[in-house]
Formats: sequence, C-alpha cells, structure tokens
Amino acid sequence: MIISLKRKQVRIFSFILLVTFTALPGIAQKHKRTATTASGTPSQPIKLMVDATQAPQKILHAQEEIPVTSGEVTLVYPKWIPGEHGPTGPITDFTGLEFFADGKRLTWRRDLVEMYAFHLDVPQGVNTLEAKFDLVMPAPPEGFSSGASATTQLLVLSWNQVVLYWQGAKSDDVTVQAAVKLPAGWHYGTALQVQNESAASNVAGQISFKPVSLTMLVDSPVLSGAHFRRIQLSPGPIEHYIDIAADSEAALAMPQQTIDEYKNLVAETGALFGARHYLHYDFLLTLSDHTAHFGLEHHQSSDDRVAERTMIDDDMRWLAGGLLPHEMTHSWNGKYRRPAGLATPNYQDPMKGDLLWVYEGLTDYLGYILAARTGLWTKQEFLDEAAEAAAALDHTPGRSWRPLQDTADAAQLLYGAPDEFESWRRSVDYYPEGFLIWLEADTVIREQTHGQKSLNDFCRLFHGGQNTPPEIVPYTFDELVKALNQVLPYDWTKFLRDRLDSYGPGAPLGGIINGGWKQAYDEHPSEYTKAMEKTRNEVDARFSIGLALNDKGEIRDVIMNSPAWKAGIAPGSILLAVNGRKYTPDILRDALAESKSSKTPLELLVSNGDFYKVHAIDYHDGERYAHLVRDESKPDVLSEILKPLAK
Repeated sequence: MIISLKRKQVRIFSFILLVTFTALPGIAQKHKRTATTASGTPSQPIKLMVDATQAPQKILHAQEEIPVTSGEVTLVYPKWIPGEHGPTGPITDFTGLEFFADGKRLTWRRDLVEMYAFHLDVPQGVNTLEAKFDLVMPAPPEGFSSGASATTQLLVLSWNQVVLYWQGAKSDDVTVQAAVKLPAGWHYGTALQVQNESAASNVAGQISFKPVSLTMLVDSPVLSGAHFRRIQLSPGPIEHYIDIAADSEAALAMPQQTIDEYKNLVAETGALFGARHYLHYDFLLTLSDHTAHFGLEHHQSSDDRVAERTMIDDDMRWLAGGLLPHEMTHSWNGKYRRPAGLATPNYQDPMKGDLLWVYEGLTDYLGYILAARTGLWTKQEFLDEAAEAAAALDHTPGRSWRPLQDTADAAQLLYGAPDEFESWRRSVDYYPEGFLIWLEADTVIREQTHGQKSLNDFCRLFHGGQNTPPEIVPYTFDELVKALNQVLPYDWTKFLRDRLDSYGPGAPLGGIINGGWKQAYDEHPSEYTKAMEKTRNEVDARFSIGLALNDKGEIRDVIMNSPAWKAGIAPGSILLAVNGRKYTPDILRDALAESKSSKTPLELLVSNGDFYKVHAIDYHDGERYAHLVRDESKPDVLSEILKPLAK
C-alpha cells in the first residue's frame, strides 16, 4: 500500500506458465499451513450477489446464501484487511442486516467483545442461510478502501466490505461464487475471471464470476464506471492492462508517452525479478477528486486512486509517477513474499507489522527506482523525491524517542493518527526511512562486490524463481538476512538492527553518501516542491521556520524545537498575517527571503481557537529547500542504480 501524501523499443517479458488454471480456488501458501478444510466449515460455496445499481447514491445491496448446519452459528465480517495493515473493515457502514431460513426471519446478536461477529441459532433441518445487508458509503476523504469509493460516475467494489463467512474458517478453504449488478452502461475491470455476463448499453448488467476462494475474492476488487478505458500494456501469455474509470471522459486521455512508460514498467519488473507470480495483471486506476486517494496492492491487480486530472496535468502526473510502480512491486514484495506476521489464515486474526520496513520500505525503494528506470520520472525527479524524503526524516524530532521498528510495530495505530504533532509522534516512517535503508543496502552490496552484484540480485533470488499462479511464501527476519548473505556475506543482522533500533539523531543518509551525493539546502525550491505546493495547495516552510501549512494558513504541524515552535506556535492553529499583512503563500515566502537581510524578527499573527496572538520569530536564514548535490570525490553510484535493466 502507498498512502497519499498528507503529506507519487520496449521489451515485454513473456513467460510460459508451468500449469494452466481456468479458476483459482485459493492462494497457495508455502511453509505456512496445510490445505485441509477448517473443522466445521461447509464444503459448498457461498453465493454472493451485490446490487451496485445505486452506487451513485452511495449504497450497495447484497444478498448471500451461506451453507450452514443447524444449531449455533457465528458469522464474521472481515476485520483485518490485507495491505491496509490494520483492523479497517468498515463495520459501522455494514447496515440493514437480516437473516432468513426457509423464508422465516431469524434473530441475531452481535458479540459483546468482538464487534465483527454475529451469533444466531439455525433451526433443525436448515442447510442454507440467507443473509441480506447493505453497505452504506459515506464520503470521508481518506480511509483507504473504506474511504470514499463511489461517485455518480464510478465505483470501486472491495469484496471484503460485502461478505460474511464462518468464524474460524480459513479464507483459502471458503469458496465463493460472486456476482455484481452494475448501473446501466457502466464498464468494469477486475482480476476475476468472468463466468457469464448479461449486459446491454441501455440496461443494467449483471456479471457472474467463476468460483474462487474467499482469499482470491477479497484480493480482486472491481473497478467500474460510466467513463472507462482499457489499455493493453503487453500481449500474452501473461497480459497486463490499465483499466481506468474517471469522473469525466476528458480525464481518460493518458498521453501515449505515459502509456509507453507503463509498458516499460512491465518490462522492467520482469528484468528485476525474473519471474511473475500471477496469471495476468490489471492496474485498476481511479481518476476522481471525490474518492480517497491511495494505492492498495493485490496479487493480480492494484487499486490505484488519484485526482481526476492526474493523467492530463503534467505536474500531477509526475507526482503520481511512483504509485503504479510501487503497487505493482507489491505483487512480488508483499503479496508473494510476505512477512510471516502478515500471512494470517483469515481476516479476523490480528496481523503483526514488525517487518513492514521490508514490505513497504523495500517496495518504496524499488518503486522509486522503477519509476526512474521506466521514464515515468527523470533522474532529477528521482533525486528531488529522495531529497524530500531524507530532509523530512532529518527534521523529524520524534526519531529521538521512537525507533523506526516501533513505527512498524504500531502501524495500525499510526495510519489513523492526525496530522498535528506528526513530526514528534512519527508517522508510518517505514516507507521513507525504509527507502533510505534499502538504498544504503544496495550501495553496500555494490561497493563490497566492486559493482558485480546489487540489490537486483537479491530481488531475483528472494522474489523470483519460477513463474507461478498467485501464492504466498512467508518469511521471517532470519530468512531475509539469510537471503541477503547469499548475495553478499556481511553482518546484515547488525546493519539492519542498528538502523531499526536507533534513536537518531539524524536520518540514515548512508545510501545517499555512498551513492556519491550529499544532502543540501538552499533558497530555491526543487521542481518537486513547486509541483507539490501547486497541486496540493501546500506551503513548505518546514526546513526554515518549521511550519507545514496550506494556502489558507491552516498549520498542519510545527516541528518541535524549530523557530516557530520556540516562538510558541501550535499545530492546528491558523496563520492570519505576516509582518502585519494578510497571509498568502507569497507573502510568507517573501518575508522568509527578506529575513536574510533584516535584523527584525518575523511577526506572525496566529489564531489558536478563539484567541489571537502575534508570535515573534527571530529567524534570519531565508527560505530553505532540500536538494541532493553531487559529491565529486565519489563515484556516481546512484546514476548506476537508476539505469534500466530491460533492453
């Protein structure tokens, strides 16, 4: 998963499948659990029908036929959602629940401790339970898949939000035959295989999918909409597509150059990993200003949501350039190779995020370099992104008390944390700090082997092998270290633990330094900073006076011990005026620039609740923005890392 920043001649690799599958009953998991059916789990499939014809009104209607035996039955609603790293199943939006047996309505009661479980008594002689329920879809701006997922023009259907299954059952052992009815004229994309379809341009269509395991169903969302485009990125035998649904027809006009760069992505992932662990792959790309913005990974697809004009606005397109590479990388790193603590047997068992610095941190690193290798980013754009990540961590005082390891251990808490005091609390920093750690690991391998090996070799060893259908191969910390030692014998345990368990004081910049570059600051914003401020309506004064705010003056955070903090400014307050003049982003920037030649303090008029105060900031260093600059005394290893692998 990638979170939206509250704060980015083609050779197609073809692979011959070892086995041909017409339907995938489950996702095999090696070294984890047996294929035996959970005790008491009926062998017959669950039948699930979702009526999405009222999706524009933000409601889905579902009907489920669940095989049961008489007596006490407990059904559960998915709670821990893969890729979201927390108990994010939207149980409060699960409404209208009714159960019927032989046409008679049954009473049910929610568990008093586990709010996702429902108890009921099934009468003698009944072997099928009918459940009816709705999913209401309010529109919180964020929240991953439980955030805004529908507009009048499109819908992203996440199956975990519209299904009940037997308590204690393994999701691999539960077979579901699912169908969905879409609004008239809507088209769709999904990794699921279609069994039959009834549709016409002027009537609502129903799509029935081939039976799959509950695991595979939850792993295969459906993107649909009135404005839809499908772009083929590679021919068979393993096909790749971008399926796009947008709030307007104009938003679908992805430039041909960008399409070619995504074709490069298919080639580059093949060259990096050496094998694919899916039968086909679909990027499900949502273009809307009215859905949550994020990326969520799946084995054979990814749920990628960005603003409506992202593909037709140059700045927005490059800021989002790392999203699809990140999510596709997860098919290998996160879905196929998965930390053991995240490879749970169902959606009720809690997940353990201690290795998220691999799951997300390594993916962040690989996604960044793939964006550069494919042309989605230029080299300079990669450097700007890296400079931003390094500078932000270097200005995170929370690193003095919270080690990186704890940001992974506490992931389920930090994803929902507010913006205020983020620099002191720390956020899900295993994304950017993981990027820096894996960059450093790459440079160590290259240096120690005199350029003969790199992290590319680790990826082929750890994530590659033979082509397979979707499967899970869990790993532990020790197994990760063992694989790194196969590439380069080294004290990887110490290397990693030193970086995971330390308390600062600064960010781990070894990869940048070893790569032949240095972190620097000057008064000129990078193209990244300019694009970020423009498209996200933000103002970046973190590295000068310590303020992160927007163009309306709303102060998202104040970096502790920065000039603004020492002057008494609080996160969550509002900047109204600068040196006696009404605040605008340009007024603040001008005042910062003029501070270099001024001996008087900056005066910021700030409202904090019902109270107003002028805060004097004794600051005279001007604007400060982050950059990477070459260290000519060292080889330019970073440029070598960014060279394409595919020819």
